[in-house]
Amino acid sequence: MDEAKPKRPSTTAIARYYEERYHRLLRVAEGIVGDPDLAHDAVQDGFARVIRSRESFRDDGSVEGWIWRTVVRAALDVRAKRLLTADTPEVAHEPGNGFGDPIRSLIAALPERQRLVLFLRYYADLDYDRIAAALDIRSGTVAATLNQAHKNLRRLLEEVHQ
Repeated sequence: MDEAKPKRPSTTAIARYYEERYHRLLRVAEGIVGDPDLAHDAVQDGFARVIRSRESFRDDGSVEGWIWRTVVRAALDVRAKRLLTADTPEVAHEPGNGFGDPIRSLIAALPERQRLVLFLRYYADLDYDRIAAALDIRSGTVAATLNQAHKNLRRLLEEVHQ
């Protein structure tokens, strides 16, 4: 019996997704990286990874989730490299790096998963199922993480205003 090969996304479909979602992807990457130019580089690198690895795509998830997951990982890689090469560990909170306004500074203080869920929900306007696919977690985990992020942000805001 012949096994059906998983359907691989075409380079045309990937390019179309890039054109349609670039600005959303860039906003999320900028939230993760904290710098518009580095965020652009992260999105470019993410799509380069997608195109290079499209032959290994398994048809057990959505193409959209796979692309988001790849771009988020690329942005996290850029952020890690940036933090490793920074002169000070506080680079993520310095003015002029994308975290200059008070709310962004509070978001930067959240645990990584909470930040990612917030970015994908409010910067990319993804629903819980798409966030779950992008981060390779369950929808219930997305809801719980978002709830915890809201609680933590409220607590941080109260601390700032006391």
